[in-house]
Amino acid sequence: MYEYQKNNIYFAQSAGMMESVSEQELKELGAKETKISYRGVYFYADKSTLYKINYLSRTITRVLAPLKNFYCKTSKDIMKTAMSVEWDSFFSVDQTFAITSTVNKSTINNSLYASQVLKDGIADSFRAKYGKRPNVDTVNPDIRFNLFIEKDKAVLSLDTSGESLHKRGYRLLAGEAPMQETLAAAIIRLSKWNGDNPLLDCMCGSGTILCEALMHYCRIPAQYLRKNFGFFYLPDYEEKIWLQIKSEINKNIRPLKDGIIIGSDKSQITINTARENLSRLPFGDKVKLGAYPFQHIKKFENGTIITNPPYGIRLGIKKEVEALYKEFGDFLKTKCTGTSSFIYVGDPELRKYIGLKTTRRTPLVNGKLEGVLLQIDSYSGSRKKKHQLKEEKL
Repeated sequence: MYEYQKNNIYFAQSAGMMESVSEQELKELGAKETKISYRGVYFYADKSTLYKINYLSRTITRVLAPLKNFYCKTSKDIMKTAMSVEWDSFFSVDQTFAITSTVNKSTINNSLYASQVLKDGIADSFRAKYGKRPNVDTVNPDIRFNLFIEKDKAVLSLDTSGESLHKRGYRLLAGEAPMQETLAAAIIRLSKWNGDNPLLDCMCGSGTILCEALMHYCRIPAQYLRKNFGFFYLPDYEEKIWLQIKSEINKNIRPLKDGIIIGSDKSQITINTARENLSRLPFGDKVKLGAYPFQHIKKFENGTIITNPPYGIRLGIKKEVEALYKEFGDFLKTKCTGTSSFIYVGDPELRKYIGLKTTRRTPLVNGKLEGVLLQIDSYSGSRKKKHQLKEEKL
């Protein structure tokens, strides 16, 4: 019996600074006994909840099912553990596999070396039993395993997600410095937008925020387009339960109201990319797109803006970036009355060029970039006072 079978405890990996957002989502999806850790959340779940989390979660990247905890001081300890696992209970010699490893404060100080040793152990185990070994495929394997070593303790896990959950399958084309799907989904959660007013991304790029907003409003599962999950390879996987859960969840999908999600960008090529990505999702053709800069928008009132403006890495010229942020601040101030804006800034120093007071600032990571989400409320008079009281209650 493997560790996850003994206690039903799993580990959900999360991007940096998103652990609390992921924990709340996991609870909503039925996870119990959640505990935030570095870059993730431990949680308790039965089979149906595990399947549901992998299918629906928008903010986590992987769910790991621990197989073995073991003492690990040298490569011999990895090899010994590898030889003790019945690997053919997970996959066959004709299927492919991949390994990801992380080492921290360990005498084994190279994660690639740790993966290599485990790979050799798996290969030797199959070769001893079948006279041949399965192949490694680091790009698109049938099954993935994870090895985590900290000091002299190690955890060997099966990746129940398979491919990283941030890969939804709709974004085959991406613009320059694209936002990760999990980050876009987290920002939509933090904005509390639910379709009661129109949502605008006026610098939409390849459309990641638009796609995530569409999936959120229409209740399209995050992994609606995915064909293969890692939990298919668990020895106690029950296909009947999975198919029933998937069917019930898909019944909740609803159409998109006209004019509720709007995207624009100054580049027609970029808009074409966004349209192509949206076309892979149900109701993607209902998202209103236009090739024009935000400066050409006459007004956008009583709505929600969620956007990721270009920053230094993407534009490359500092003064152009600063001017863009100043113009955007003027746009919010003069043309967006009654609107809450959520602006992800890759370089927090650019915040000051917007020139408007922020209601809230939330640090969030996009890949290796440590940015900040700014909330700016363009309210005035009694409405502003009412909104501030609402924020205080939150």
